[in-house]
Amino acid sequence: MNLPATEDALVDRLAAGDERAFLELVGRHQRAMLAVASTFTGNRALAEEIVQETWMAVVTGLDRFERRSSLKTWIFRILANRARTRATREARTVPFSAFDEAEDGGPAVPTSRFDGRGMWAEPPQRWADTSAAGLLERAEVRREIDAAIERLPPRQRAILVLRDVEGVEAAEAAEVLGISAVNQRVLLHRARAAVRLALEPLLGGA
Repeated sequence: MNLPATEDALVDRLAAGDERAFLELVGRHQRAMLAVASTFTGNRALAEEIVQETWMAVVTGLDRFERRSSLKTWIFRILANRARTRATREARTVPFSAFDEAEDGGPAVPTSRFDGRGMWAEPPQRWADTSAAGLLERAEVRREIDAAIERLPPRQRAILVLRDVEGVEAAEAAEVLGISAVNQRVLLHRARAAVRLALEPLLGGA
């Protein structure tokens, strides 16, 4: 694949040692990286170490980035590989391949509530409100989204962060986490359903 011009330019800036480009990249992905690393380790402190190791690997290995995938996917692949290695070494790994029905069997909604891409078929119209009150309400919704994501089981949280926060393609997200395409779809549907249910009291969902 060819990188979008903006990402291609960002890679060029990173390769040239542009510190602002690196800080921009950290700002974009640090929080999501911690969420994904924590899923493998179950330990916040260890996840933070893994994220720092990943950033070092990104900086030192940028010349090996062949630009055949998105930069963020490449970064998350490095993260997942390092998280697996560190977690296994410390006997803390969470086996993503062992899909646990009980752990991930969160609340669900009828499939008719989602479109063919798994997105909301009828997004709440109140999000379009740009008045002062509407903006305050949007901030409240954002806080509730963040809280709902934090409450998700680890596997659901990781796939939701990769797909809906980071915009990673389905096949690449499954590869990063080491799960099947079927598990990726099931986990993502359950995660989206749980977040929507959490938001409905605020948004007056159907």
